[in-house]
Amino acid sequence: MHLTVPTLTTIPKPFLKWAGGKSQLIEQINNFLPNELFKGSIKRYVEPFIGGGALFFYIAHKYHTIQEVFISDLNIELFIAYKTIQQNVDDVIKHLSKIEIEYLSLDESAKSKYFYQMRLQFNSRNKNINSSNYHYEWVERTAQIIFLNKTCFNGLFRVNSKGDFNVPAGKYKKPCICDPENLKAVAKILQKTQIHHGDFIKCENFVDNQTFVYFDPPYRPISKTSNFTSYSRQSFNDSEQLRLRDFFKKLDNKGALLMLSNSDPKNENINDNFFEDAYAGYRIERVRAARNINSNALKRNLINELLTMNY
Repeated sequence: MHLTVPTLTTIPKPFLKWAGGKSQLIEQINNFLPNELFKGSIKRYVEPFIGGGALFFYIAHKYHTIQEVFISDLNIELFIAYKTIQQNVDDVIKHLSKIEIEYLSLDESAKSKYFYQMRLQFNSRNKNINSSNYHYEWVERTAQIIFLNKTCFNGLFRVNSKGDFNVPAGKYKKPCICDPENLKAVAKILQKTQIHHGDFIKCENFVDNQTFVYFDPPYRPISKTSNFTSYSRQSFNDSEQLRLRDFFKKLDNKGALLMLSNSDPKNENINDNFFEDAYAGYRIERVRAARNINSNALKRNLINELLTMNY
């Protein structure tokens, strides 16, 4: 099963805006990718916290010697969206285009009303959606989540304890809601990708010594006011971070090449050695990233993020 470049000229990029997304960091991360990837000896790529998938799309498009790809996420809405675009991108585009035309024809007040009606409809169906197997109703749901993501405040994805999407409406004059060329390029890449729903440990049997694994979990909060880990109903606290560390070590013992991103606690507390202690013996590098999800634009300054590697 060989991963091929789309025949389209469009380079695939994330179809959802995702807090902590790696689009802005691709060039920096590229400097730390394993040499084996450049040499072509990596045959499998695994990303068990797919999120917006910026690094996945970059690697899948650029490194053609990769033969197999495995992506997954605990967030069921992400699984549905990726799987639906893989299975039926044309109908997703049709639904999304219709929504875009309707939305952009409205004045500001009507746009807000349209958004909240769509959000209510989306949430009212999340208890009844069949998430086990691909179904045509996923097409409408995927179009809805893309619309909500493109038009909500700050382009966030956040759910409450009930699993309801609870981000308020944003104020965009003319957002790009439907990008047919990119969606088709994404679908092309996804044809050669295994997409799974569930905990990160599900990827274990897919990993061997010719595998590169990239972990991009919900970030550990760097302060009490920056706790934004509600991408799914389940929280990702310090015990989960350490469970992931144990899994990192387990895959290290299998001979896989591993990279993990996370926040740098030293942005707020120079004495916080959580990750240095947790990943003692591994290589830790710092990259500069913009803090994009703060509600105060003046506080979206550059901060350090960590890259932890076993090579």
